[in-house]
Amino acid sequence: MKSLEQLAEIINEVVKRVREETLSFEVEASGRHIHLSREAIDRLFGEGHQLTKVKDLSQPGQFVCQERITISGPKGLFKNVVILGPERKNSQVEVSLTDARELGIRVPIRESGNIEDTPGIVLMNGDKVLHLDKGLIVAKRHIHMTPEDARKNQVENGQIVKVKINSERALIFDDVVVRVSPKFATYMHIDYDEANACGLNKGDRGAII
Repeated sequence: MKSLEQLAEIINEVVKRVREETLSFEVEASGRHIHLSREAIDRLFGEGHQLTKVKDLSQPGQFVCQERITISGPKGLFKNVVILGPERKNSQVEVSLTDARELGIRVPIRESGNIEDTPGIVLMNGDKVLHLDKGLIVAKRHIHMTPEDARKNQVENGQIVKVKINSERALIFDDVVVRVSPKFATYMHIDYDEANACGLNKGDRGAII
């Protein structure tokens, strides 16, 4: 027969697991990709070209495009890089730190949209070439969160948190920024370097600790 202390420990563990499951969120790995402005689309695909949606992404209104382009740096290039729609005000190219080394460019870690004082890169579609003077970043790991889920997790927009990834190689990530908006669905996004570090598989979840 278990003692009262043992029963209390079991109850506490059950409560902890239920709480983690209730407040947990799916973690997605994001590979290198590009967001293009209207001007960039016109330059690379022709005046008035509309991006062709292939499939929706987890974030409402975001989608994978059929179009692909090449990105080129001083030391290397990547072909068939995916474009994500819809078009944006400013073009932005997101790569991992491993990608940055292959391109031969020192790339800062930034939140999406914060592209001031970032390096540029060359975009190519066949014989069409566009030299971006800025916009190349390594995306800061982040959680898209609805206001309701932010309240449940007791966090605010812009807050920095730690997240435990419950994956094959469980890992705690520090310096994760919370981004709250009613336009979001609640998902955490990390790049492939980070996903490999924690052995991430589709459907794995994380929780703020």
